Amino acid sequence: MSSGHGRLIRDSAINLAGQGLPLIAAIVAFPLLINGLGTDRFGVLALAWVLVGYASLFDFGLGRALTQQVAQRLGSGRVEEVPALAWTGLAIMTVAGVVVAVILAAAAPWLVTSGLKIPAALQAETLEALRILCLSIPFVTCTAGLRGLLEARQRFGLVNIVRAALGTLTFLGPAAVLPYSNDLGSVMWLLLAVRAGAWVASLALCLREIPGLRAEISVRRELVASLLSVGGWITVSNIVGPVIVYLDRFLIGALLSAAAVAYYVTPYEIITRLLILPAAFAAVLFPEFAASSRGAGHAASLYSSALKYTLVFLFPVVLIVLAFAPEALAWWLGREFAEQSATVARVLAVGVLLNSLAQVPFTLAQATGRADWTARLHLVELVVYMPALYAAIMAAGIVGAAVAWSARVAVDLAVMAAMARRLLPMPAASVSRLWLGAVVCSGALAGAWLVPGPATRALFVAMVLIAFVVISWRSWLSQEEKAGLRAWLT
Repeated sequence: MSSGHGRLIRDSAINLAGQGLPLIAAIVAFPLLINGLGTDRFGVLALAWVLVGYASLFDFGLGRALTQQVAQRLGSGRVEEVPALAWTGLAIMTVAGVVVAVILAAAAPWLVTSGLKIPAALQAETLEALRILCLSIPFVTCTAGLRGLLEARQRFGLVNIVRAALGTLTFLGPAAVLPYSNDLGSVMWLLLAVRAGAWVASLALCLREIPGLRAEISVRRELVASLLSVGGWITVSNIVGPVIVYLDRFLIGALLSAAAVAYYVTPYEIITRLLILPAAFAAVLFPEFAASSRGAGHAASLYSSALKYTLVFLFPVVLIVLAFAPEALAWWLGREFAEQSATVARVLAVGVLLNSLAQVPFTLAQATGRADWTARLHLVELVVYMPALYAAIMAAGIVGAAVAWSARVAVDLAVMAAMARRLLPMPAASVSRLWLGAVVCSGALAGAWLVPGPATRALFVAMVLIAFVVISWRSWLSQEEKAGLRAWLT
């Protein structure tokens, strides 16, 4: 967070760019896709994006395990051990992808006819689309492993070139098909080609960047146990965490309709893209927390600063979303869509701010070797969240789903913060200042939602933002934090 961490700041900026370009693509593509495909087809496409994204997590934690073990061998000069380790991990991940693809293909008829409320006229088209989608899953899981190898070599620029291209084409590619066809099968064939292309590009980069991969292609049984053991609790979080995150839209599809999925997913996909900022911070924080040479005091200062940075960057954005979500959605997608989605966007924006703050203690727990804590928390959350989400959807539709999601991340933040207090005791004064800032910001967010009339809301937001900037800069941030903030901005 200081000027001495130039490489970390650079890598975080690269991560932001790699994840920011797909956000711009989504903003451009969503209106085209909704108008071209229709609300029901777009809802099916949104579920397909979720299925493909979740498939990448069925890797038994091997993406992270490959990053760790390959980096260790490269750092210690044992380069000759890398090829067998890499190919063994990639082989396991490819087999896992094939297994997941077969299971999903077998379940596809049930999903289309019974599991989800797909209109009868779209069921045959949706079934074909899901079967095509299954073909992409092995490419997805193997690409995750190849990305892990590049990260072990600290080739973040190359990783994000592929990530940005993949994310951009995932949204703009289907829009490019619309002049020729609005059939879901055609869209899925294109997405399959995009995923296969990402796999080819990642493989080519790995063969170029990692010595020995071309010369030795071998899979060793004795390495399997070592790789799987490293995954451990990370695997639990990798599988259970996304189930919690994506459960809402599948329950909406099962209990309400494909159109309701579209009304929910559209603001969700845009609002949750704000999480790219805490993700970039996490890339900086993880190694600092894992091996802080300056003791617990430095780590506590870093922890407090990270929370402040997250709030400083995201609070203004969330404030604006709460104030102007109805008008922005009406301008972007039309008044009918805004009527269905504006409240969802507002509720989710609050949840995203809370979830962003939770990334700091989550990173602390992972970096200090307590991945078991976060995994157990996810398991407990899953058991509690499923019935709560079901009840919320039945009671209040997609707004209920948004409320349940945001309530879950609020609990998640509270528990993660308690975990962090056990791992890293902080001065009482720092904790009090953080809570006071949270209360004041909560009141401002409530005002942005409740103040009537766009003009009045605009005046309120302007006054709050001016006060927020002045107070933060003059009273809340220390001189060291101001220096870190200047480094991030420049």
